[in-house]
Amino acid sequence: MTTQAAKPSLMGRVLQNMAAHDWLLAVYFCILVIAVASGSGPDKTLSFEMLAFDIAVLTTTILLIRGEVVKAGLGSAIYRAGIFIPILISYFQLRWILPTVTSGALDSQLYHFDLRVFGVEPAVAWDQYVNPITTEWFSFFYFGYFFIMASYIFPFLIFGRDNLLFRHFGLGILVQFCVTHTVYMLVPGFGPYKTLSFVHELNGGTFRDLVMASVHSAGAQKDIFPSLHTGGPTFLTVFSFIHRDKLPFKYTWGPLAFCVSQIIIATMFLRWHYLIDIIAGFTLATSNAIFSLTVVKWELKRREMTGAMPVFGRSLWK
Repeated sequence: MTTQAAKPSLMGRVLQNMAAHDWLLAVYFCILVIAVASGSGPDKTLSFEMLAFDIAVLTTTILLIRGEVVKAGLGSAIYRAGIFIPILISYFQLRWILPTVTSGALDSQLYHFDLRVFGVEPAVAWDQYVNPITTEWFSFFYFGYFFIMASYIFPFLIFGRDNLLFRHFGLGILVQFCVTHTVYMLVPGFGPYKTLSFVHELNGGTFRDLVMASVHSAGAQKDIFPSLHTGGPTFLTVFSFIHRDKLPFKYTWGPLAFCVSQIIIATMFLRWHYLIDIIAGFTLATSNAIFSLTVVKWELKRREMTGAMPVFGRSLWK
């Protein structure tokens, strides 16, 4: 006579089903809480309240889905939203979190590092080329960052199937955001526009106005190192190149690479970033795209051996 094995407890199921990016997000929000607790800025209470909301959403999502309380279908929708929403809104919360963590800024150190190591600061060197046409050109691409990021994130969330491609994208994009946001607290700065002197003013048109409106209304203000405007699109480009044997990346990675090159130049031309910010963002993105794929392949084998549930569940477009 055989006895049926006891069903694992809720926490047992959660631990068995946790994915690499689940652990990443848990560590990320723990770091933010510790950093805010160690700070003494004026918005400390507000920062704690915002983080409490993020953590509540993430924790509830993990318990419901990884604990197998909510099954496939609805569970897939809850999980995809509950994982990505906290990390995305945490960026906008950095406007209050970063000043809480530290009141300092390392602009002088970043600027002099560029001069010492590279012998040039692009924002200053390109001042002679500033005019309404060039300003509007680069403002167009700088603002296009938001559409490029959205063109990957939302289709994956809605249409993505739980396969190697989606898992690679999911882990990689979350690593890009989490690591970047964390380093902001270690290397705070405002950018060349606030600390350096220039001869020509950046006067453009519609897209220049859109850039300024978005930065002033939603920007974190001290979020320059590493450059997320560089790192995010660069990750998408390397990701697309790695998967260029698949549609649509076979045809999109080339045009994307051109657009991203203009975004990278724009971050310096429009005086938001120092050269070292760009190099740091680019280095993080390229290494992340390669390393996250290695982690995903390892995790795929581990989940098959342990019988863990699918990472993202079925596509929402069904």
